[in-house]
Amino acid sequence: MAALKYWVWFTTLPGLTNRSKLLLLEHFPSPEDIYYAQPEDLPPVEGLSSSQAALLSDKSTDRAEDVLARCAKGDIFLLTMQDALYPDRLRNIYAPPVLLYGRGRMPLFDEEAAVSVVGTRTCTPYGISAAEELGYQLAKEGAVVVSGLAKGIDGASHRGALRAGGFTAAVLGGGVDVVYPAENRRLYEDIAATGVLLSEYPPGTEPMGSHFPVRNRILSGLSLAVLVVEAPERSGALITANTALEQGRDVFAVPGPIDAPNSRGSNRLIRDGAGLVTCGWDILEGYRSRFPHRLRPSPENLPPVPEQDSLPAPESAPVLDDSVSSLLFSVPAASSADSTTLHISDRKTIEALSALLVRTQPVQPLDADRTPLCVLEETSADGVTTRVTVWCDGKDVVFVSSTDTQYYRVPDAAAEFCRLTGLSEN
Repeated sequence: MAALKYWVWFTTLPGLTNRSKLLLLEHFPSPEDIYYAQPEDLPPVEGLSSSQAALLSDKSTDRAEDVLARCAKGDIFLLTMQDALYPDRLRNIYAPPVLLYGRGRMPLFDEEAAVSVVGTRTCTPYGISAAEELGYQLAKEGAVVVSGLAKGIDGASHRGALRAGGFTAAVLGGGVDVVYPAENRRLYEDIAATGVLLSEYPPGTEPMGSHFPVRNRILSGLSLAVLVVEAPERSGALITANTALEQGRDVFAVPGPIDAPNSRGSNRLIRDGAGLVTCGWDILEGYRSRFPHRLRPSPENLPPVPEQDSLPAPESAPVLDDSVSSLLFSVPAASSADSTTLHISDRKTIEALSALLVRTQPVQPLDADRTPLCVLEETSADGVTTRVTVWCDGKDVVFVSSTDTQYYRVPDAAAEFCRLTGLSEN
């Protein structure tokens, strides 16, 4: 803890740039040595101005002790660039963070096929659906999904990874104890519980606009590749993509409509040589030989089995994942005389409904005598039937799965759900 005090003192000195810190650490074994060095002991450091060197005369450790107290109270770990757990992948980029703060469990990034998923905050339903589905596929197939916990594409990719039961890392533009944006609090807590939250900013630091372009180097630095899902021509996601190229990382992008402003940046990346992505395995296939024990392709991405001299087996119903939204691929069946039977087969409608129903909040069960709007029923190839009962509750949608006793509410979704299904809210 004593040694950490000097790391925190060093990294929180007002006015001392990250580049200056790295230059000093090339000449001193540790921040503790820098702390006790006399001005005359400071060697001439190329690139370090006299004004920057003068900042080292501030020997107060009050800030450092306050930060360490916050860390202890908030269950926040500290990781210096000299620690064994600090990823070499990150250590070797230009201007790596000298100190990282984290909540959750720090993985061995150097042993993981990590992919950063980025995109615009002001995304379209198409972008949300694509980001969540790709986050799900990447995590399901063994990758660590890295993103920035921002609105839009970032949040959707995290949700997809969590839905797959995978590991996701969020790199923040403020302290790891500061939830931003506020609407992502539940997502923040889920990542803290099952993944990791990281930042180079001390606890209590409020996010600032200037922080986000700077933190982007960490997103790409932790990863093998960066995937841009949806980005206009002027977008922070493109900054991340350019940083990734400078770091020697691979860059991929999801294609979008040629007339969609939010897809101009990602389409341009593809035009300029970025890999085109329609599924997670488009990215991970290239890393399978490096991480054979980590990556596992979905059945549809495996090489086809050679044909046998036998009659083809009859087609069976698709086996879907166990998420609630996956049930929208199926045929809803009525559970009461007042419920409605639907057949939803249009792919665009399915995707829109899936994106709608993932924005959930756990709630108390509804009254048992309330008539549901409809019941979604899916029978898998092995004969297991799962049902999701759906109600309209004012402007909200409430649903519960037969495999889960927890009821979920989707705020302000009733009108959109009924529009997509053709049902009446009444």
